[in-house]
Amino acid sequence: MSETVKMPALGESVTEGTVTRWLKSVGDTVEVDEPLLEVSTDKVDTEIPSPVAGTIEKILVEEDEDAEVGADLVIIGDGSGSEDSGSDDSGADQSEEKGENLADDETTAPSTAQETPAGEAEKPAEAEQDSSGGSAEGQEVTMPALGESVTEGTVTRWLKEVGEEVEVDEPLLEVSTDKVDTEIPSPVAGTLLEIKVGEDEDAEVGAVLAIVGSGDAAAATPADDSSEKAAEEPTQEEKPKQEEEKAEQAEAPAKEEKKQEQSAPAPQAADSVSGAESSGYVTPLVRKMAADAGVDLSSVKGTGLGGRIRKQDVQEAIDAQKSATEAPAAAPSQAPAAAAKAAPTVEVSSKRGTEEKMPRIRKVIGQRMVESLHGMAQLTTAVEVDLTRIAKLRARAKEDFAAREGAKLTYLPFLMMAAVEALKVYPQLNSTIEGDKIVYHGAEHIGMAADTERGLVVPVIKNAGDLNLAGLARQIGDLGAKAKGNKLVPDDLQGATFTITNTGSGGALWDTPIVPAPQVGILGTGTITKRPAVVQNAEGDDTIAIRSMMYLFLSYDHRMVDGGDAARFLTYMKKRLEEGAFEAELGL
Repeated sequence: MSETVKMPALGESVTEGTVTRWLKSVGDTVEVDEPLLEVSTDKVDTEIPSPVAGTIEKILVEEDEDAEVGADLVIIGDGSGSEDSGSDDSGADQSEEKGENLADDETTAPSTAQETPAGEAEKPAEAEQDSSGGSAEGQEVTMPALGESVTEGTVTRWLKEVGEEVEVDEPLLEVSTDKVDTEIPSPVAGTLLEIKVGEDEDAEVGAVLAIVGSGDAAAATPADDSSEKAAEEPTQEEKPKQEEEKAEQAEAPAKEEKKQEQSAPAPQAADSVSGAESSGYVTPLVRKMAADAGVDLSSVKGTGLGGRIRKQDVQEAIDAQKSATEAPAAAPSQAPAAAAKAAPTVEVSSKRGTEEKMPRIRKVIGQRMVESLHGMAQLTTAVEVDLTRIAKLRARAKEDFAAREGAKLTYLPFLMMAAVEALKVYPQLNSTIEGDKIVYHGAEHIGMAADTERGLVVPVIKNAGDLNLAGLARQIGDLGAKAKGNKLVPDDLQGATFTITNTGSGGALWDTPIVPAPQVGILGTGTITKRPAVVQNAEGDDTIAIRSMMYLFLSYDHRMVDGGDAARFLTYMKKRLEEGAFEAELGL
């Protein structure tokens, strides 16, 4: 008996995905939960496992094709389907049903044409013309849904120009929102006839971005006028000549491409077959990006799913090439033989003395921070904390913790756990002002500010108050990795009720972070430094010792939180951390 594997739900607001790579071929056997194929959406890349064990009988959606959620992807049987077919009536029923499902198959076309009533012979052609999105005008490319609560996006860059050819699912443009940056692929193959929204312009979800057509729309427009059609139709003598010219025009790009491939140096064959195949699935945009920069894809290590090469991987390779080119820096011709120390080399940024367009994410961050400062009465309170006991606990437990929990034991889980406990005791810091009403949240959703190459992003640990130390460590590690890899989806960035920013990771002692509206508080953690401090010994006498010290600083909205509330919140955290009673959480 055969079973059909369908496209699963791939996340909230995701309605379809693109099959990027089949991991199994027709005739291969597959086990339960063994990966069948890789699917990509504008939010996530993932593998689809097999729900049953059996043999691949038929692949219904090819690579680079789209499939909606719930669509049939592949048929898996026990290998005896061909022997049983036609042995009884049920097999005939199944073949009939299969024929109905494959209505687009060529075998069904003649019967459909034969059954068309007289006088309606032209209607199917008209319907087919209408379904293409307006034949003469071409297919409209619209702004897709980019995540929950996202109503619009900004066109940051067009990857194609008017008149250029585009393939199905080939990226047309790049779109940015305050949550994600993504590429919009073309739904059809054809020529880019018109760009409706220019770069740096906003477009709402559903708005028309571009028109993609066959490229002969202008010639098709007057087709309804029989007199014009007769006038424009070439004579019998002209037809062979025109067909010959069209053939030459069609062959020209291929000849030019072949000529360029032959003349290009071998190391720069970035989109050669060997390079692409050895590196797994490569999108057309990545191929073009590598080809323009002379990067050989076979030498690029992919960090995507299954080793897939992403734009970031090619950009790193480009940067590495530039660094290697600029490496032979001007060195002294005659260095002193007995020099005690070589002078430090200053790595001058390539941006020095240049200009660039402000990225969308910088505009959004700036706008939100200014709005937050103008809409709140903000101030900052700080305390100093002795983390020596935490440091000793961490040193004892981090190796066993990593092996047991599969997560690194950094200082942040300790700090976050103490903060979550303090929020439960002092809910003023975990609240929102809504007009004349104060809403005290029933859960602690902690935003975790992360510094990335694209800019500041704040993924959210949902229900942090229900997690133990290991759970917090895993969430911190997973979200941090997704942020650095630019794999965060809109749902990862929503719903924070309180934020923690670890500015100490960059070496800062303390800071005055801005509260992100509509939250009323943000906790900053400074760097940990060893320095002399006054402590009490077992007899209660004061003594000086080397301790691991850090600052905690809390910025808050004075409309909701008073200085006393902030001080009590920080004092609770200080006592909890200095006591260092986390042995049970660490299994010590």
